[in-house]
Amino acid sequence: MSPEQFIASKAAQAIKAVYDADVDASTLQVSVTRKEFEGDFTLVVFPLLRMSHSTPENTGKAIGEWLKANVPEISEYNCVKGFLNLLLSNFYWNSLFKEITSSEDFGQLPSTGRNIMVEFSSPNTNKPLHLGHIRNNLLGDSVSKLLKAAGNNVIKTTLVNDRGIHICKSMLAWQKVGDGQTPETSGKKGDHLVGDMYVAFNDIYKKEVEDLMAGGMSEDEAKKEAPCLKEAHLMLQKWEAGDKEVRDLWSMMNGWVFEGFDETYAALGIGFDKVYYEHDTYLLGKELVQKGLQKGVFVTDPDGSVWCDLTQDGLDRKIVQRSDGTSVYITQDLGTAEKRFSENSLDSHIYVVGNEQDYHFQVLKLILGKLGFEWADDIFHLSYGMVELPEGKMKSREGTVVDADDLIQKMYEEAKATSEESGKLADMSEEEKEKLYHMIGLGALKYFIIKVDPKKTMLFNPKESIDFNGNTGPFIQYTHARIRSILRKAAEKNIAYRDASEGEVVLSPKEIRLIKILNAFPAKISEAADALSPALVANYAYDLAKEFNQYYHDTPVLKEEDQAVLSMRLLLIDSISAVLRKAMGVLGIELPERM
Repeated sequence: MSPEQFIASKAAQAIKAVYDADVDASTLQVSVTRKEFEGDFTLVVFPLLRMSHSTPENTGKAIGEWLKANVPEISEYNCVKGFLNLLLSNFYWNSLFKEITSSEDFGQLPSTGRNIMVEFSSPNTNKPLHLGHIRNNLLGDSVSKLLKAAGNNVIKTTLVNDRGIHICKSMLAWQKVGDGQTPETSGKKGDHLVGDMYVAFNDIYKKEVEDLMAGGMSEDEAKKEAPCLKEAHLMLQKWEAGDKEVRDLWSMMNGWVFEGFDETYAALGIGFDKVYYEHDTYLLGKELVQKGLQKGVFVTDPDGSVWCDLTQDGLDRKIVQRSDGTSVYITQDLGTAEKRFSENSLDSHIYVVGNEQDYHFQVLKLILGKLGFEWADDIFHLSYGMVELPEGKMKSREGTVVDADDLIQKMYEEAKATSEESGKLADMSEEEKEKLYHMIGLGALKYFIIKVDPKKTMLFNPKESIDFNGNTGPFIQYTHARIRSILRKAAEKNIAYRDASEGEVVLSPKEIRLIKILNAFPAKISEAADALSPALVANYAYDLAKEFNQYYHDTPVLKEEDQAVLSMRLLLIDSISAVLRKAMGVLGIELPERM
């Protein structure tokens, strides 16, 4: 029970005792006392005047006197106009601390029984993962962990976009300028090699457009008539027709990419429960197109293309099948959604996709609703802002992206340089140091990206993210390592503290403040899960780490002579380290024992 709920329940008893009036505790307004007033929590008295038939001050005083006399957890009160400020006693905070430390699964909310699928990553197999994909992966993974901590059954999934015109462009370029290269002969990761071919196609395309324009063709016409683009479309048609040569090339190059992706996912600590492939799912939606035509949801244009008219919904007409019979992205997403809901008995499906696809998911939800699927309202697009660099946006077709593998390596190097400058790792083995560098580098990257509200566009700065001071992953990692160091020293001195919660110790205001923050963790998990914002958990972890450091700066722990107080303080900081591990675990970040 939260402090607010506790006070509300006791206030309801006071109202019954003083005014012989029954009131539902959940209707009482209790909040944290404003900083300019003395007290921990405040009860709003105004709604109670109809029961007391008295002034706000007298009503507040009467309730306050009863609470002080009958509830040992409340030590003092004061009434300011219609607000009753209550000060909770040392007994209450000790009791709450015991509850926190006695719960092994503190922060894990009860089961909701809900099945939630979270789709994220969903890369194209024509390029390696880049910085934008990293935000997607880290956000999707942490949202999944967050929803699980909130008591849900979570299925992490990805849809690999392994077919289509973009993939054919890379395949065609490999045929034209690839010179038979493989990952082995080129010394490149497979996803990087295929990405190079995608950039090469764009170079070929640009040259052909320029040549056609030099021959008198307009730019728009040249872009449509470029030979390589027509060849790519022909290759796509051959692929859909099952042409063996095209399919073999496609299988080989996709295999290279999958191996490359797996390396990057492993480096990020990312995994999936189910993987879908577009080549398996793209036909699913075609059946729905036929059903939609029969129901009058879709119409066929004179050229044979199929459309859904959404003008009455404030949108426009949306194509669901091309005139040549090939599917588009929305076609596949319609069929895949139906398959997932039916196979997994989903209560909700969350798509983690950038905000440039807001329109796409608005259309997807509308069409599914028109097709008669009641679960259409259970689809949610977690729309997040783009990641930008000081020099602006990234463009994959021009090869101006920040590669995910390069970034992970850069973060490792930054972590190594910063750690070595500190000079605190002299007694570590080289193996321990290497593990720590990777942990710090990845922690810095994940935290810097996740701490930003998903809806906001963010500017990424690797050097800023690795700072050991301020709101960063390494700061929280260092705080945890600092706590573990104190506890190791206590163990060396044979100081036991596991039973410190037995009995009552006089707590300082700073210790009460820490207990308040610790107690807020389950509520923060719930709030963050409702908002689908791991940023709330990230910033909670920072606030807790910052509060500990201020406490430790001002309060002796190992030097404390009173054994009961010493034991309580050790148990308190142990609890802080445990909650930091759980909070950062939701973000997919490891915390070191030494640093």
